[in-house]
Amino acid sequence: MSTGANQPFRPAGTAAAAASTTVANVTLSGGGGAVLVYNATTAIAFFRLGGASGLTATASDTPLPGGARMLVDAGPFVSNAAVVLGSGSGTVYFTLGDGDTY
Repeated sequence: MSTGANQPFRPAGTAAAAASTTVANVTLSGGGGAVLVYNATTAIAFFRLGGASGLTATASDTPLPGGARMLVDAGPFVSNAAVVLGSGSGTVYFTLGDGDTY
């Protein structure tokens, strides 16, 4: 592979978090070092990724606007996610896989 080449994202598994103004935790499925986060709500979501269960997310964590997606290079040891919404409720999806371009 040449320097600067992009690798398309290859999903391995998706976990859906029932998000609200109370923290929701999910265990990621599949494998890989990248996580595609999709906020299917209309509210801003704040998420955190980690290797331990029982994570918490606050308004100080990574923000993701409603309807947006973000591809995060999370590393091979990320297996859990936490998310909290600024308002309302809905679903936030976490898809584990490999690649750097969506």
